[in-house]
Amino acid sequence: MFRLVLRRFSGSPLLLSARSCRSFSGSPPEMPAALVRSTFLDFFRDQHGHQLVPSSPVRPRGDPSLLFVNAGMNQFKPVFLGTADPRSEMSSYQRVVNTQKCVRAGGKHNDLDDVGRDVYHHTFFEMLGNWSFGDYFKEEACSMAWSLLTMHYGIPADRLYVSYFAGDAASGLPADEETRLIWLEIGVPPGRLLPFGLKENFWEMGHSGPCGPCTEIHYDHVGGRNAAALVNADSPEVVEIWNLVFMQYNREVDHSLLQLPRFSVDTGMGLERLVSVLQGKRSNYDTDLFTPLLHAIHQRSAVRPYGGRTGSADQMKVDTAYRVVADHVRTLSVCIADGVHPGMSGAELVLRRVLRRAVRYCIEVLQAPQGALASLVPTVTHSLGDVYPELHREADRIQDVINENEAHFLSSLQRGSRLIHRTLLRKDYKHGVFFPASVAWSLHRDLGFPLDLVDLVLEERGVQVDREELDRLVAENQKVTSGLQSGDQSRLMLDVLSLADLQRLGVPPTDDGLKYQYRLDKDRYVFPACSATVVALYDGQTLVSEVTEGERCGVVLDQTCFYSEQGGQSQDRGYFTRDGSQDVLYPVEAVILAGGYVVHQVTAAGNLKTGDQVQLHLDQVHRLSCMVNHTATHILNFALRTVLGRWVHQRGSHVSAERLRFDFSVTSSLDVSQLQQIDRCVHDIISANHVVHSQELPLQEARRIKGLRTVDEVYPDPVRVVSVSVAVSELDDETDRETSVELCCGTHLLQTGAIEDLLIVSERQMVKGISRIIAVTGREAKRAREEGHMLSQDVDSLSARLTGSAPSGLDAAQRLAKEVGVLSDVVPPTRDAWRKPCKERGTRKYVLGDMRRPFLRSVT
Repeated sequence: MFRLVLRRFSGSPLLLSARSCRSFSGSPPEMPAALVRSTFLDFFRDQHGHQLVPSSPVRPRGDPSLLFVNAGMNQFKPVFLGTADPRSEMSSYQRVVNTQKCVRAGGKHNDLDDVGRDVYHHTFFEMLGNWSFGDYFKEEACSMAWSLLTMHYGIPADRLYVSYFAGDAASGLPADEETRLIWLEIGVPPGRLLPFGLKENFWEMGHSGPCGPCTEIHYDHVGGRNAAALVNADSPEVVEIWNLVFMQYNREVDHSLLQLPRFSVDTGMGLERLVSVLQGKRSNYDTDLFTPLLHAIHQRSAVRPYGGRTGSADQMKVDTAYRVVADHVRTLSVCIADGVHPGMSGAELVLRRVLRRAVRYCIEVLQAPQGALASLVPTVTHSLGDVYPELHREADRIQDVINENEAHFLSSLQRGSRLIHRTLLRKDYKHGVFFPASVAWSLHRDLGFPLDLVDLVLEERGVQVDREELDRLVAENQKVTSGLQSGDQSRLMLDVLSLADLQRLGVPPTDDGLKYQYRLDKDRYVFPACSATVVALYDGQTLVSEVTEGERCGVVLDQTCFYSEQGGQSQDRGYFTRDGSQDVLYPVEAVILAGGYVVHQVTAAGNLKTGDQVQLHLDQVHRLSCMVNHTATHILNFALRTVLGRWVHQRGSHVSAERLRFDFSVTSSLDVSQLQQIDRCVHDIISANHVVHSQELPLQEARRIKGLRTVDEVYPDPVRVVSVSVAVSELDDETDRETSVELCCGTHLLQTGAIEDLLIVSERQMVKGISRIIAVTGREAKRAREEGHMLSQDVDSLSARLTGSAPSGLDAAQRLAKEVGVLSDVVPPTRDAWRKPCKERGTRKYVLGDMRRPFLRSVT
């Protein structure tokens, strides 16, 4: 089969009483998926006063613990944790409803390998959910859920079973009797109300944080029987359809539980499973969410239509392939539309695996031609595009990304096959000699060559890979990856209880307005002095009144001039001193914003207690460098849009004192001409020494500004608007003047001339469709230009010698080859372009290609 592939492709509701609860027999009425979704949203929005919040993208916002958004509550974690900006709309949420795009294909929740084997696992799914943040609780949540299922969806009540938390003596947790009594009052028969333990009916956000008991509603596909024994028994006949979580505890770092000051509700119901129930199907793939895709797949394949078989009944894995391709093309479409592209690490690496798994099933099992996978995207957009309009906007780009990555994968298969063949020629690997695991792992890691294909190719030749060593390499890689994903856990973050204590004690949010109150005095930036009072101390677990020398703590002040890391800009550096002990310095290790409070992380150099007066000392050189690079980033963003077109979108950025990084959407790497145009545009703005204006505006008013650049962030209201050359008060939806204008909380220059110079030192595609620019400014840019000029002279000198007469001897040829190697290492991005083989008089030599001159001269 593998050889064939290579040959072929080079308001609070009232409780429902038992009498008012309708009992049905038979099955619920069939409803199309679109109506199922809209009924859910309309029920909570129109009848119960919930705010409809759009789905967040599948790439998590500022949460390094997740590869993908995998639950509806992910985007609301700042609300649960109490860390939402008090000026943002999110902080005002009380009743919320939405349908959330979710991906479970990596990390803790990973369904990738299960997709296709059964009829209900998915890597992409939609999670319907309703939330209460300190508003209603168990009684209203249960009654609304029961009303929607039985009265509005028409699900027979005698098909439903309900589980609740039975308590856990070891954890000191009592049974959730309150929820049990609520369900009895609603009318659920005692025989259908079932207690379960921690594993099934107690939900936790993580190792620490908000948690609580949950109650689940289960559906019996068969009916007309007592199926209580099948609840939570992994039976495909009795399935969970809705989980209602009651957040009432906080799990402490020491694993103890404390009651939350504000109770919340978090519910989740998978749309795909609910639709299967309402359409009377045992398989999610038999619903109208998937049948159009399965039909489209069959039209492009050379096999029989989809038959719904699983296990041994699915000969040649044809139906498995149908399910894999249908699921994976939905995942690919949603992820790429949200800016996640197949790549080499993190979520991008997972998505590459999804794509290559889909390609293999398309080609090997369904016998579809190359390009068939991408051709399914219009079917996906027709199904989901009305709910998630970005799918319509990005449809062409999604297809391009899939096609290019498919072609690259097929090419990698050929290259990998050749490498295996060459390795086998070097040694006799039969008779108990294992194929080297390092080669197999390199094929998988670097070329994306599936490990099972390595086994298959070797099996055809009677050879086995060193499985023990390969498993060790895989485990080692997983350990490194999990370490990278864990992020920086050393920072002291105020937990939800400590934040609630601050609010209970009447501690106002930190006034950090001084971070913007700097001025120019004779071309010199003058930063304000800042005196402050210690209003709270946090030792990593709780608020304390005093810390002693050597203790690591978080210091909350009544005001600060320090910038906390946010909006892609690095935090400020500096220190503070305590009045009366000015010679004792408290270096600030981190500056963190949580729930409106700015936490200055320090290791106490002496005793410190609440009420102490301190003087803050800002590292002004570091701050000014960040300001230069942040304003330069805005100008670069504007220049990219000016040169490449309005369709260029920011996909990420980071600003530090040393450099700036900017990720953006583009079809391919920039050519020399484009780089030069961008360079000219940037320098025109710098040399003009434009005034940089900033002003706070109401969020809705700011969003109406013509040409405004935004990213996927939760913005405060009012929001800070930063505009180059045009005063914010002069900006509106009618302004035709093209300029850089963005919503931004960062600190910026007051005039562009202080940037002095900007030089792009690297531009490359991270993944197909997303490029990354690294740039330096000021003195660093000048130094880089000088180095580039010297390098260009070296290249011209070497090029003259290479294109002249042939080397006089072997030693001379080796010296020239060494010089070429040295220069190639100096400029890694141009390495492939520098080596241009040619033949002259039967002798092979290397000539520096024509591409190197314009690249180097664009730098100099």
